[in-house]
Amino acid sequence: MTDTGMNVHQVAHLARLELTAAEAAAFQAQLQQVLEYVEKLKQVDISGVEPTAHPFPLENVTRPDEVRESLPHAEALQNAPARSEGLFVVPKIVE
Repeated sequence: MTDTGMNVHQVAHLARLELTAAEAAAFQAQLQQVLEYVEKLKQVDISGVEPTAHPFPLENVTRPDEVRESLPHAEALQNAPARSEGLFVVPKIVE
């Protein structure tokens, strides 16, 4: 069994997948293609290339944090299935 064949079976085992022989062979071929491509990428000169987590610069688009009028207290509570002393009553989730 080749290294990729062993890797396919190891990954399938870790993922708790039962593969047929045909599936294992297909995945082995695909994995081999991926590994060959990674070897090609290792040959690319990346000196001077800054590391990045994303190919495009990202920034959050947020609205200004402004104080504004909200729902009246009674209106916010009107559809609550349970309330007590002006507060929402929710199921206890931490013992």
